Amino acid sequence: METIIFLVGLFLLGSGFYRGEQMQCFFGGVIICGSIALHFVRKKDWKKHWEEQEALQKHLLERRKMREQGDQDVK
Repeated sequence: METIIFLVGLFLLGSGFYRGEQMQCFFGGVIICGSIALHFVRKKDWKKHWEEQEALQKHLLERRKMREQGDQDVK
């Protein structure tokens, strides 16, 4: 999706230069900057998401071990 947005920005920028229309160049530049910003924001969010998932997994494994030890003590 980000790639398509970036390509649309490049198309608008190129067609704006070709036709000599300033507004197309402007919006092409804005779209390109926005798609690059979106890429970095999503990359940061995914990194945070996976860190949270790993912490949750570690916590669940620790709880499972504690339960298994508790079950063995009861027997």
